[in-house]
Parts: sequence; structure tokens; C-alpha cells
Amino acid sequence: MKTVTSVSGGQSSAYIAANYPSDFLVFALVCIEDRNCTPKDKGLVREVSNRIGREFIATAEDDTILHTMLDLEQYLGQRIDWVVGDSFDKVAKGRGGWLPNKMQRFCTVDMKLKPMFLWWRNHCNIAEAEPVEMQIGFRSGEEKRARNMLERCNDQGLLEQRGIVGKHAKSGNNKWAAFPWQKPVFPMIEDGVKKIDVQNFWKDKPVRFAERNNCIGCFHRNPMLLRLMAETHPKKFDWFVRMEEENKATLERRRQEKGISLDGRGRVNGRLQGTWRDDVTYARIRGFELQGQLDFNDFSECDSGHCGL
Repeated sequence: MKTVTSVSGGQSSAYIAANYPSDFLVFALVCIEDRNCTPKDKGLVREVSNRIGREFIATAEDDTILHTMLDLEQYLGQRIDWVVGDSFDKVAKGRGGWLPNKMQRFCTVDMKLKPMFLWWRNHCNIAEAEPVEMQIGFRSGEEKRARNMLERCNDQGLLEQRGIVGKHAKSGNNKWAAFPWQKPVFPMIEDGVKKIDVQNFWKDKPVRFAERNNCIGCFHRNPMLLRLMAETHPKKFDWFVRMEEENKATLERRRQEKGISLDGRGRVNGRLQGTWRDDVTYARIRGFELQGQLDFNDFSECDSGHCGL
């Protein structure tokens, strides 16, 4: 069984890559189509375009993560395979106005898991349906996250992903099947590696890391941390606000066409229309007045959320 390390841009997955050798390193990039968010470094844009095999416009994550991947590859002396799915814009529009949220995290599935699954189909022995051992960067103390992932595995301890296997002869529609493709393992949990161990390891290493990895406007994040993100990355946060406004408008048109009524709180079936969160809109978060100077050190990992990789 081949071994793969999923590197996300954070210090923990990078620690795995540096200390637990694997056959492959894979990074899933989340792209957006907003040219206002394109990095100013044209050389970086060209390099990322070459890595993903198509035009790179921008990412929903901190641009520092692009440098993280390039720095990490140089430090390790091992190639990192970049994978990418549909843009976040296209994924969101494909859901008819509904945005991903805490209950339906289809952003993680469509823009991280599916591209990695397709990479596996192209690079591993699909003829023999050979799964890979996937090293995940969960640390000691994050056993609950590991258990949640393991609970999604089949009886053989493998995560499955649906994929196209051909066409139906009569209808011409896609024929789908479930592929058991990865066995998640957690070497840092097994070896008792804690957050402080990871931080100390990277103190003197030539690898840049963002203050927070994952998307700038991740809906798992504390609203005040999102407000700090809006201040630190205003153009990218504006993209999240605009997506919310566009999807709210789409659902409102459909609601009126179908005669669906809003409840007393202005919701449909208990949910706000086309928003990232149920408690507050991103436009309102952007407008929060800060009582003092916020810093990333004011927030713990519990405030940040994660996409599960």
C-alpha cells in the first residue's frame, strides 16, 4: 500500500511531511475567480498556474499558503503534487443558491476530497483498486477529530468516494460506483506529538506559514475572528460577502416564484437564505466596530474551525 501525506498549508501537516516519509505529498488548492484577489507577484501566479495545469486567478485562502507549499517542497527535497477541482464560484452556483455551512460542508468534499480522489485514480493502481494509506495531520489532543473521520470508514477501515465508471447504455447517463480509496492514519496522535512540539520544530526552518490556514471566510470561524480576517484580507472577504449576497438573491427569486413564506425571523425552514452562517451575515460581520485592536493571538484553534484535512 502506497503512503500519501495530505499537506494543507498548516504547520501540523507540514510536520507530518517532514518527519514521516511517504510516497506522495498532495496539496488541494481552493480557487476563486475574483481577479481583485489575484496575487501581485506575477511570477507566483505563473508558477501556481503551471502546478495546477490551468490558469490560476486567486485562492480563497491566505496567499502565504502558496509560498508555504513552494518553501516546503524546497526544504523537503520532495515534489508536492497540487490538485484542484472546480472553482469555489462554480461549486456554490451549482447548488442553486445554497452555500456550504456547518451542516453541509460540501466545499471540503468538492474542492479538497474529490480532487485528491481523482489524483489517486490517475496515479495509483486503479485496476487492482489499491487504496493508499493517507497520513493526516491531527495532533495528540485531537483524537475526537480522528474518531470522527474513522467513523466514516467502511468495515475495512477505508474511506469511500463515489466516482464515474462509465455510461449507462440506454440513457447515456453517468454510471457511478463507490471506491474505497484511502486508509486514514494519524502518526502524530500515535506518537503523542502536541501543538507545542510542532511549533518548536518549525521555529528555525525556512518555511513560511500563514497566521491561519483554510479559507479566509471559513464559516466555522468565530465571528470576531472573521472580522479580523475582513480587516487583514479585505478583498478576499469581500468575495465571501458578494457570494452571500448573490446566493441570497437567487434563493429569494425562487422563494417568490414558488410562493414559499418566510417565518417570523425571515427564514425558510429555520435557515437564513443563501448565507454561510445561520446567526449573522458576512456583510454584518464586515461592519462590526472593533472595540480594541484584535490580534490572531487573541483566538484559539477552537475559534478557527477546520475543513477536516
